[in-house]
Amino acid sequence: MSMALFDTHAHYDARQFDPDRDQVLSALPGQGVELVVNPGCDLASSRKAVELAGRYPFVYAAVGVHPEDCGGWTDEDVEELRALAGRPKVVAVGEIGLDYYWPENPPRDLQKRVFRAQLALARELDLPVIVHDREAHGDSMDIVREFPGVRGVFHCFSGSAEMAKELVKLGWMISFTGVLTYKNARKAVEAAQAVPLDRIMIETDSPYMAPVPHRGQRNHSGYVGLVCQKLAELKGISSDQCSRATLENGRKFFRI
Repeated sequence: MSMALFDTHAHYDARQFDPDRDQVLSALPGQGVELVVNPGCDLASSRKAVELAGRYPFVYAAVGVHPEDCGGWTDEDVEELRALAGRPKVVAVGEIGLDYYWPENPPRDLQKRVFRAQLALARELDLPVIVHDREAHGDSMDIVREFPGVRGVFHCFSGSAEMAKELVKLGWMISFTGVLTYKNARKAVEAAQAVPLDRIMIETDSPYMAPVPHRGQRNHSGYVGLVCQKLAELKGISSDQCSRATLENGRKFFRI
């Protein structure tokens, strides 16, 4: 049986796809990919995500400002995000969050302010959020708890199994990438085993994080089946069951 897959996080606005974006996207339905969500990382890429969603029936968009890209944030940016969020096929606010990994990232206080502003926008618009959390688990959890009315997903999950269980208790989703297939992925594997299947989504985070055996190459949604196979193996179910469950979870979460 062929799998029906939902890649819940892929950046087709990224310059890595400039040479052949249309070829890559047009080929996806033939590779079993039924749906893709393309999150923005700043205002320009959010606009591009909305435009791509308008062009491909199976692509949906999220709009937001990523912590690495929030250095120039002004309060007017919320107004533009609010306008973009009202466009057809925009299903979430994202990719938003905290990133303490790179020393050259915007100051942590600014990252937190921008994160809170976008969580407040999501609450106002009743949209789910897509959260990026890198080396910022404690602060990410604290801020998410300040917005009990907002539901979301921690994408490319890198926290502990305990943190994953805590998020599930708060009503959140957890999403896994090709990292699950890496030899050193102990934490991600433990988290995937700890989280109930109905709270898991899968993604590629294209063009990054290509799963084994394509590690180091440009990633695309056609490889999301490899994430699904690995998750199925960890859960002791068939790839087909896993693809159906994660497709359904994604549809429900993004209300598609």
